[in-house]
Amino acid sequence: MKNNKLTAAALAVGGIACAHSAHAQEITVKPVAEARMRYEHVEQDGLPTDADALTVRVRGGLQVTESALTATIVAQGTFAAVDNYFDGLQGDATRPLVADPQNIALYLAQLQYRTKALTLIAGRQKIALDDERFVGNIAFRDNAQTFDAVRAELVPVKGLKLDLSYAWSVRTIWGIDGRGVKQQAVGGDNVLANLSWETPLGTLTGFAYLVDQDEAAVQAFRLSSQTYGARFAGTHAFGKAVKLSYQASYARQSDWHRNPNDYSAEYWLADATLDVKGWKLNAGYEVLGADDGRSFTSFQTPLGTNFKFQGWADKFLTTPPNGVRDLYVGGGYGAKQIGALSAVTLQATWHRFDSDRLDQHYGNEINLLASAKLRKATVALRYAHYDAKAFATDVDKFWVQLDWAI
Repeated sequence: MKNNKLTAAALAVGGIACAHSAHAQEITVKPVAEARMRYEHVEQDGLPTDADALTVRVRGGLQVTESALTATIVAQGTFAAVDNYFDGLQGDATRPLVADPQNIALYLAQLQYRTKALTLIAGRQKIALDDERFVGNIAFRDNAQTFDAVRAELVPVKGLKLDLSYAWSVRTIWGIDGRGVKQQAVGGDNVLANLSWETPLGTLTGFAYLVDQDEAAVQAFRLSSQTYGARFAGTHAFGKAVKLSYQASYARQSDWHRNPNDYSAEYWLADATLDVKGWKLNAGYEVLGADDGRSFTSFQTPLGTNFKFQGWADKFLTTPPNGVRDLYVGGGYGAKQIGALSAVTLQATWHRFDSDRLDQHYGNEINLLASAKLRKATVALRYAHYDAKAFATDVDKFWVQLDWAI
């Protein structure tokens, strides 16, 4: 049934494209090739052995374009050259989790029709909305997250955009061996609606995300939710050398579809970054609220790129029953070019985590990053230290990563 939906959606987009173009156009073929090698080391209190993972991920495929129509197909494989870790499915569970299982899969298989005012995409695709807090690709993990979906982006007038998706399957980071709570794919009727308007001060976005995690093994349907909210994000330049970026967001979430819980919880975000000649200072406050302290009655983001938020130690991928408040301050330096290196980034961030109810201090975290690009390769060093107080345990994580793409 799900494969039939994928075929029907692709045929629908193809039919629109054929009707639009009465004669053949020039066909262009573009290869897709990416490679990543990453070493991750994890030390976690309470576990007798450290984790060491050296993984290699490759992707390859083709992108074929004719006029407004583009077909893309990309396959991927992940291999563990050093597998002294627990990947969530295989390996020694006395070691810390490194969520990069070995895998081989069809990563993308989509048909796109694109004009100035309308874009239609059908098939297996990436969907990343706004800052990816609620819907994202989880690109940091080797297997990433994609959607079997149909998506329409409509721009009726300049500055106004409607982005509407229906996804019947979420392809998770757990890959072909996924099972139990870590399914290979999670079916359901997901509706992702996003309406944005560009103003002189920034972009105002209203959204409605109906998330249907329709698999009994995935927390007994308790991750199904309806979320409605708004976001404002913009940038203001004070001359050539000084720039202020800002964002604010609010949302309210409640149970939906087959979720047995009856709950509601709120989300808040305020964030600002000051950039002075490449030197950056950032501060923010993010709240994923709680209802009454029962499991999965706090604000959840099962489709989001959660690694980007609340620290890289990944202690809050699932929001605790009492919610979480994240106060963070950071700084760093960024340069477009330093000698042969481009996209140079140095970054440090400190987090204080507290509960939304019962006044608990969960812990603190430090995140450090250094990255740069040399031609088609990007090298990144990353470190995270979580100091536990009232939630989880101490952990240290260290990454060395090399990415290459044509």
